[in-house]
Amino acid sequence: MAQIFRPTSPHLSIWRFTLTMTLSILHRILGVGLYIGTLLVILWLGAAALGDEPLAMVNGFFAHPLLQIVLFLYTLTLFHHMAGGIKHFVWDFILGFEAGPREAISIATIVFSVGLTLALWAVFVWF
Repeated sequence: MAQIFRPTSPHLSIWRFTLTMTLSILHRILGVGLYIGTLLVILWLGAAALGDEPLAMVNGFFAHPLLQIVLFLYTLTLFHHMAGGIKHFVWDFILGFEAGPREAISIATIVFSVGLTLALWAVFVWF
């Protein structure tokens, strides 16, 4: 039996990476990060349910500088994923698909997620 030659798609050679494509890939990767970060939230909630001593131990664990960075990135991931969801909700109404608005809403998701993360952590640090 002879094999039929099927050409591969030239998508990698004719498309350039855009901000929208990059954010789409990042959205999926960060979705996996949310699962991992949610385990930390579950750890904290479980310790809070067990009483003051386990909660103090977990809070001490979370006070480590490396864990603070992980929690900051988890917060950024959470807000970025939420902003991406809002972007897709807007797109569900067939709005913003032209090149200009599509890039603008992509930039807005970055500004929104970074801004909200910094604002939330500023409140945590100052209060």
